[in-house]
Amino acid sequence: MIEEFKKFIMRGNILDMAVGIVIGSAFTKIANSFVNDILMPPIGLILSGIDFSNIFLVIKKGVVNAGPYQSLAAAKEAGAIVISFGVFVNTVISFFITSVALFLIIKVFNKMQEKIIKKEKDDKEAKEKTCPYCFSTINIKALKCPNCTSDLTTTDDKS
Repeated sequence: MIEEFKKFIMRGNILDMAVGIVIGSAFTKIANSFVNDILMPPIGLILSGIDFSNIFLVIKKGVVNAGPYQSLAAAKEAGAIVISFGVFVNTVISFFITSVALFLIIKVFNKMQEKIIKKEKDDKEAKEKTCPYCFSTINIKALKCPNCTSDLTTTDDKS
């Protein structure tokens, strides 16, 4: 059973997935920092100084302090039960930014991949030609077709 587990863990796709998860979590930290530290302060300034992370609704007042609470942290510290609307808004914005960033990264990656595939195709076409008799693909330097054995020295201009 241990050998089977080792075999499972060492599969390439498991390792690729692990790398993806680690990079994804690091990317999430970057996206969260972008939302909380760069995007939300100007939006809060535009909306008259509203800090989305401090928008909350008290469901039940705290045991230590009955309120009113100046911040979400103060409400939680007092033991109040709250619905954190602002944190949710920050999370949705973070998700949106992460999605857009991933879309752009994948778009760039796909463009690069298309260029690589096109280059490989062009390289392949530069090394091959079509036999004018049997229409099979052969090496560009071939003097005789290996498929139909036709002489290609006189028909080199047809390909």
